[in-house]
Amino acid sequence: MADFKANLSDAAPAPTLSPPLTALWWAAKGKWDEAHKIVQDETTTDAAWVHAYLHRVEGDLGNAGYWYREAGQPVAEDSLEAEWERIVAALGGGQA
Repeated sequence: MADFKANLSDAAPAPTLSPPLTALWWAAKGKWDEAHKIVQDETTTDAAWVHAYLHRVEGDLGNAGYWYREAGQPVAEDSLEAEWERIVAALGGGQA
């Protein structure tokens, strides 16, 4: 997690990151559209979870609920920051 967060000061995400982690990297930089473009066409449950998170950030809770179901994850009720950290940790904490 510390390495992943440290890399947020870089101009671009590491090319070895998975698409869901790359999307979370962009989301942490405030680049919602960039993050959404990455996961919207991915078909993995990890991408669906990040997609749910992004729609929660956007405030579209109905759409987020759909993506949580697709991911097989409960709808998050904690802070956005806590959920971001939980997803990053679950997806490998930025380790390639």
